[in-house]
Amino acid sequence: MTPTGPSMNVSATRKRKVLISGASISGPALAYWLHRSGCAVTVVEKAGAPRDGGYPIDVRGTATEVVRRMGILPQLRDAHIDTRRCTFLDADGGEVASLTSRAVAGGAEGQDLEVRRGDLAAILYAMVRDDVEFLFDDSIATLDQSGHGVDVTFHSGQRRTFDLVVGSDGMHSPTRGSLFGPEEQFHHYLGYCFAVFTMPNTFGLSRELMVWNTPGKAAALYAVGDDDELHAFLNFHRPEPPVDVLRDPGAQRDLVATVFAGAGWEVPRMVNAMHDADDLFFDTAGQIRMPHWSSGRVTLVGDAAYAPSFLTGQGSSLALVGAYVLADALARNRDHTAAFAAYERGVRKFVAMNQALVDNGAATFFPTTARALEQRNTMLRGLDTMPSATARPAHSALALPEFAPMP
Repeated sequence: MTPTGPSMNVSATRKRKVLISGASISGPALAYWLHRSGCAVTVVEKAGAPRDGGYPIDVRGTATEVVRRMGILPQLRDAHIDTRRCTFLDADGGEVASLTSRAVAGGAEGQDLEVRRGDLAAILYAMVRDDVEFLFDDSIATLDQSGHGVDVTFHSGQRRTFDLVVGSDGMHSPTRGSLFGPEEQFHHYLGYCFAVFTMPNTFGLSRELMVWNTPGKAAALYAVGDDDELHAFLNFHRPEPPVDVLRDPGAQRDLVATVFAGAGWEVPRMVNAMHDADDLFFDTAGQIRMPHWSSGRVTLVGDAAYAPSFLTGQGSSLALVGAYVLADALARNRDHTAAFAAYERGVRKFVAMNQALVDNGAATFFPTTARALEQRNTMLRGLDTMPSATARPAHSALALPEFAPMP
């Protein structure tokens, strides 16, 4: 199949030089579409190579159409995890409900995909590595927009000038910080902290998710296949974010261990595994909400601009859709100001709808009171007898621009 993409403004003007900061999901996706529309693209990434691993992610609704137009939908279907069961447990480890993953998460059967984050990143990187310049082990030190472009100094000492710069560097985006100021003014805390890590699969789990809950606390073990490794997840409610531990891995481990002291089921084994894990990721659950995503010749995409939080299951889908709409806007508008405005008009309502899904996610998985937990459990028990869940409207709420086959 020949991929389709944004229609190009064919002209005699020189190629736009675009720098993208970040090589996770939205960065390589944007690089693909910008290259297709005739830009000279450079991607800078502070890691030494494309990052593998990471928690499984979803590709849903409009994002499924984006990857179809990229020509990678068959690869993602081959990589689909196909989780068979989600089992919810009470404080003692007794079964509350055991359901299909679709009954819990909703979505369109046979269309929505769940893949390892690293698999999606690897597929995107493979698509662009021969056409796009990658600068690994480096990052942006300074941006200067005083001239007719963006003068960039990298931490390596290299200096270059680009027509445009795009921050695709995650929820804690340094690009956003350098242009718009401290994260605190855009970060909307959702009341939870979480720790994610891998641990040995000594439980015999296969293609399934097990979720243990008590009020304000949750622990999950996720077997994405028949591997000897599990994704472990420890989540807890906290009224205010623990800012004192966010940059101290030792303090993070101590906080999680204290919160889950005395917990039942397999939680003690999970806490012990967390202490030994070399891939622990600790953070607060939150969203990035900004009044605008661009400043001069620099704009933001994906989590850097509008992180929806893992509670929505929509982070990667928003990243893919946002990258696509941004590239299309730039292909149609030679003036970057008009392009950035069109990009924001094109996806802002879609972003808002998906960020609003956070209430459903928190209520389903992480009730904070005994009454809310019992209501959640009653709802889960009822799902076995209810009709199959339908796709959430926000998963397919965005009508993509018209496209034509690329030359």
